[in-house]
Amino acid sequence: MSDSLVIIPTYNEIENIEAIIRAVFVLNKKFHVLIVDDNSPDGTSAKVEELQHEFPEQLFLEVRKEKSGLGTAYIHGFKWAIERKYDYIFEMDADFSHNPEDLPRLYRACANGADVVVGSRYKKGVNVVDWPLQRVLLSYGASFYVKMITGMRIHDPTAGFVVYRRHVLENINLDSVRFVGYAFQIEMKFRAYLKNYKIEEVSIIFRDRVRGKSKMSGSIIKEAIFGVFMMKIRSMFQKSRF
Repeated sequence: MSDSLVIIPTYNEIENIEAIIRAVFVLNKKFHVLIVDDNSPDGTSAKVEELQHEFPEQLFLEVRKEKSGLGTAYIHGFKWAIERKYDYIFEMDADFSHNPEDLPRLYRACANGADVVVGSRYKKGVNVVDWPLQRVLLSYGASFYVKMITGMRIHDPTAGFVVYRRHVLENINLDSVRFVGYAFQIEMKFRAYLKNYKIEEVSIIFRDRVRGKSKMSGSIIKEAIFGVFMMKIRSMFQKSRF
């Protein structure tokens, strides 16, 4: 048994899925992995099922009927993890933009007293590799915008490499989380911030995916820009729902 679960949402990640799973399982710290797959047509879930024969006590799979968004995939995983009493619940991408070797560092920061730990691209300057300048500026600018609107003093509020203590997720109204795209990451941190949980950042190096296609789209960016402002307004009048 492990006290830590890494949730990895997938859609068409056949090129990465086996390698990312094995990279987690070779770490000295023991982690379990839950793949939440949105019925990928490329056979991602079939590959995970194959690997479950090799890792029957560590690797788990939940297959949803259709592609329903990053946020709902993580909510599904959070509820699964809470039900099974994992103490530390991680979010991580399948494409190696988040280095699995950083998982123990995030774990230690959380185990040493933080409620939420963020793998941060911007805590110490800009630690992003292989992104075009335009995308770096967009991401960094979005982080500044989020800090300005929400009041959170987090260098990388849009980060998707995060660990939560179970009690944080138990005390957030997961059914009322609105965002489904990358703005979901902002909303989750904001909800933890409103409840005065201790949020820390651990500096990481973020690399662009090498294999597979990015899921970023114009609608996701729009959700993040306009949605964050509305989220702040709602929190002022509906704080009990957060």
